[in-house]
Amino acid sequence: MSAFSYPATVTIDSTGFYLVTFPDVPEAGTDAETRDEALGEAVDSLIAALGGYLHARRAIPQPSKAKRGQVLVTLPTLVSVKLALHEVMRETQVSNVELGRRLSISEGAVRRLLDLDHRSHIGQVEAGLQALGRRLMVEVEEAA
Repeated sequence: MSAFSYPATVTIDSTGFYLVTFPDVPEAGTDAETRDEALGEAVDSLIAALGGYLHARRAIPQPSKAKRGQVLVTLPTLVSVKLALHEVMRETQVSNVELGRRLSISEGAVRRLLDLDHRSHIGQVEAGLQALGRRLMVEVEEAA
């Protein structure tokens, strides 16, 4: 499973606003008066759009390689881990109820683990991955 850093395209519209769009997640996009503001809002836009994928139980689009002129927008670690848990549940066809049974928690607690806006403890999401035969690995690299 790849990291959750999505390429974004930044353009300027006819009114001078900076637009940020994501080729891999067409539902995500934002604009602002400055490039920095638009890129700052891009993470929230991407999280909101991917939350819709989770709610609809759709596969999370895997990020493509950034092309010349694109910037990478990296999701927060907890959001990335929740997306990974969702994808593993889809791959293994494990329902919220079944994961809850394996973790000895309610189905509602599993829903909160998958909720991108809920402040879950990363250890709980990691336990969900372990219950599905996966492990969380962290990689640190130099910032661009």
